Amino acid sequence: GDWDFWSDWKDRRLWVTVLPIMAITFPAAVQAVLWWRYRIAFGATLCVLGLLFGEWVNRYFNFWGWTYFPINFVFPSQLIPGAIVLDVVLLVSGSMQLTAVVGGLGFGLLFYPGNWPMMAPLHLPVEYNGMMMTLADLSGYHYVRTGMPEYIRMVEKGTLRTFGKDVAP
Repeated sequence: GDWDFWSDWKDRRLWVTVLPIMAITFPAAVQAVLWWRYRIAFGATLCVLGLLFGEWVNRYFNFWGWTYFPINFVFPSQLIPGAIVLDVVLLVSGSMQLTAVVGGLGFGLLFYPGNWPMMAPLHLPVEYNGMMMTLADLSGYHYVRTGMPEYIRMVEKGTLRTFGKDVAP
């Protein structure tokens, strides 16, 4: 969904919970088929690499090539560390049930730390016209998306949501 397209939405709470749950379905399915038929234990990583390649082609040609959005504003999420953990758990255990529980947990728990090197610069605070916001929010303020009403895309004035777990006035 849109949580993965825009960097100003990636620092919200739902991105780190909804996206890993949605993103694990295809790697788990490819891993299950390749393990069940061929006993190949790198299906999740292969699927994630294909997905990541397709996402980069989409982001480059559609977002940069046509609309000139900066690439650091529309980069795809990093799923490779979680897929490697999923494949390693299957390779070591050989059990699909243990892979579903332990590997799925590892996939979800490694999602945010795996994306942190790309997200950290966008969490920096900036002051713009007397408002305190993150660099990602400032980018979203300047690069307005078409067809998006302002009641959906709003800049949170003075809440500092990304500096702690709760909203601070």
